[in-house]
Amino acid sequence: MTTSVELLLGGLSIGSVYALIALGFVVIFKATEVVNFAHASLLLAGGYVTAVLHDDIGFWPALLVGIAGAATVGAGIEFFVMRRYRGSDHSVLAIVTIGVDILLITELTRRMGTDVLALGDPWGNEVVSVGGVTLAQTRIAAFLAAGLLITVFLLAFRYTSWGVSMRAAAENPQTAALMGIKLGRVSLAAWAVAGALAAVAALFLTVFPTPGLERATSLAALKAFPAAILGGLDSTTGALAGGLIVGVTESFATGYQSDLAFLGRGIGDLAPYLVMVAVLLIRPAGLFGTKEPARV
Repeated sequence: MTTSVELLLGGLSIGSVYALIALGFVVIFKATEVVNFAHASLLLAGGYVTAVLHDDIGFWPALLVGIAGAATVGAGIEFFVMRRYRGSDHSVLAIVTIGVDILLITELTRRMGTDVLALGDPWGNEVVSVGGVTLAQTRIAAFLAAGLLITVFLLAFRYTSWGVSMRAAAENPQTAALMGIKLGRVSLAAWAVAGALAAVAALFLTVFPTPGLERATSLAALKAFPAAILGGLDSTTGALAGGLIVGVTESFATGYQSDLAFLGRGIGDLAPYLVMVAVLLIRPAGLFGTKEPARV
């Protein structure tokens, strides 16, 4: 029973981090209708800046610079690359983001080499034990930070002028433009927000019990992608639900891997994709996604 509770809490914690990354996918898709496959490079960029600077300026200032750096990289991708292809087919734009991702990750991995970089977080390897259940402080911090950021985002999305512009652009971009909404500005902000969220996620993906930031850290974005898809790629609520589902599924599949040996090795890494496929077979638009109307 204790093991199950620990796996559940750990799954919710890492799932909240996946939700941050999935929210980045959703924000960009809602603003531009483009699936951003460059999200992994935004995550790695934010983590790299934080890791490089924390010894010189301290952890919290380095984290703020890392968040700002990833947001700037995201905005730069939109302004210097995506904006040049405005009006192109969305599948073409998605392929462009793959090319951007390859270029950025290649440069970042060249700089990192084979090193594993610490981000200098203040929690270390401290754990909290309550009633026989043990959980790393980093996992608690991840859950609280992700919950706070997601709440702030949802409130801003619902009540601020930026959120209204985003929702209008997602609903009908042509009408929104005619009403005076600057679609380019909305898209730029969406990419910046996605980069900032990815930088925070990078922190909690590289602290204890993981060894630190390395080249493979960017692969975490691939785990968050099923979260965005199964939740609904155009749903902010779906990103939260999808992240938690993927996190809990991965945690239990990894924790009980010995009991699931008949499914093969590495079932924990595969489980999120199996859940995604199962959900899409029942609800092709995802749990909270909007169904496209079709004439029959």
